[in-house]
Amino acid sequence: MRLFKNILFLALLATIYSCIGSSSETTELDVQIDTLSIDRHLQVLASDDFMGRKPFTEGEEKTIHYLESELKAMGVAPGNGDSYFQDVPLVEITGTQSPTMVVKGKGKTMTFNTLSDVVVYTERPEEMTQIKDSELVYAGYGIVAPEYGWNDYEGLNVEGKTVVVLVNDPGFVSGDSTFFKGEEMTYYGRWTYKYEEAARQGAAGVLIVHETVPAGYPWLVVQSSWTGSKLNLDDPNAGYKCPIQGWITRSTAVELFKEAGIKDYSEIAKTKDFKPIPMGLTASVSVTNEVKREMSRNVVGMVKGSTRPDEYIIYSAHWDHLGVGEPIDGDSIYNGAHDNASGSTGLLAIAETFAKLEKKPERSVVFLFVTAEEQGLLGSAYYAQNPIFPPNQSVANINIDGLPAYGEMKDLTITGYGQSELDNYATVAAEQQGRYVIPDPDLGKGYFFRSDHFNFAKVGIPALYASGSYESKEKGVEFIDEKTQEYLAVKYHQPQDNYEPEEWGLNGIAQDAKLLFNVGYRLANETYWPQWNEGSEFKAKRDSDMSMKKK
Repeated sequence: MRLFKNILFLALLATIYSCIGSSSETTELDVQIDTLSIDRHLQVLASDDFMGRKPFTEGEEKTIHYLESELKAMGVAPGNGDSYFQDVPLVEITGTQSPTMVVKGKGKTMTFNTLSDVVVYTERPEEMTQIKDSELVYAGYGIVAPEYGWNDYEGLNVEGKTVVVLVNDPGFVSGDSTFFKGEEMTYYGRWTYKYEEAARQGAAGVLIVHETVPAGYPWLVVQSSWTGSKLNLDDPNAGYKCPIQGWITRSTAVELFKEAGIKDYSEIAKTKDFKPIPMGLTASVSVTNEVKREMSRNVVGMVKGSTRPDEYIIYSAHWDHLGVGEPIDGDSIYNGAHDNASGSTGLLAIAETFAKLEKKPERSVVFLFVTAEEQGLLGSAYYAQNPIFPPNQSVANINIDGLPAYGEMKDLTITGYGQSELDNYATVAAEQQGRYVIPDPDLGKGYFFRSDHFNFAKVGIPALYASGSYESKEKGVEFIDEKTQEYLAVKYHQPQDNYEPEEWGLNGIAQDAKLLFNVGYRLANETYWPQWNEGSEFKAKRDSDMSMKKK
């Protein structure tokens, strides 16, 4: 069935792209990206010696100094004055959950085990946070979206209460592309939004009901990503966040809703007429925390422009992963080979290619390796709030997060397709490689909000996030589908995300790196400023910033 849908999807796209010309002039170089250097970087960055590259660890020190030394050796200049580093103040909260969450009500006491049934944590830098006999309220999707006429909190005072909400947004299950954005997740569907909105409403706690398909990842990812040490920006206003944030499994939710007498809990939340429902239950759970404040670092290099050095093309890739964590099959090092040693390696290859150019680009090209993406896009968030290069002088962001490990690809999948004119640049570059462009087929997983380009977009900078991820040049769609499902099931955010030279097709990484180099090279050698498309939620911010620049 999946393959049949894929065939229909490709047929539709072939029709669409037969109407798209390549009339845009392009600047292209016939550069070569060396797979030997890609292999060398991967062998280092994804090695056990780098301990999973977690911020605040020896793994960070090894990683950032490796990147610095490689940029120096290439002849790439420091990007932050005379330094290759930008300090990023973070607070590390190492939380220990109480063994159970206790729920009482209806004359009954239920006990749920943390980790297996529920995962809770906090972003407040406090020794202990808790909910104690906190009233549970079912708040549907936990969304307040005036533009859709939607308010799951209408008439509800949640002060001191804990809201139970569904993951994703109601459009995902509607079958209607005009309802929210249909299968394409909006920001209202992201877990980050659920927590933010619950905090705005004054809730003491928020529990998201996990389901694998609408979440985009299995419960194992919740267990590995929301336990142990978590990093946050060292924000003096962190006290506004809910004391307890977390997830519950679907089976836990089913038991709670049954006890509360709420039938068809997912169906009733799909309509604007939904009203929040007190569940007649109370919950108690706590987290004790060790709090440590330290500096992590973004790594930044630059090739200075020859004629317009104050206009910037910013490449980004996150260097971090999850470090050392819970052992799985005897392995406790979360190496993050695909996520994102591959992207950091690709960015190093692009930086080296720019550095070797005999004729330097007209605009400056920046290579930004950001920290703490795995902790919530923190390094790019800090950069966006404290930019080295002003947003209204930044032409575009090209983000790299996970490059293809299965050889050359026929497609270029653009996450956030339709948002900006950068799609046109990517299409031209793809066609030069004999590839076709498609939107992300997994719109419901919200990948546009899950990598660092999102923070550039939020401050108005047009951003491109694209890689080959749909159809292998040699083995087709079904092969990539099988490999993707295997990766999500057993490797994503697990110790099994290792670099396996005998299995990886490094020419796929080289192919994407060359394509993204060509996009940046074209942008760096023209005077045009690509725009957000009409209807993009980021266009107003960009237009405002650029109007200030003209003044």
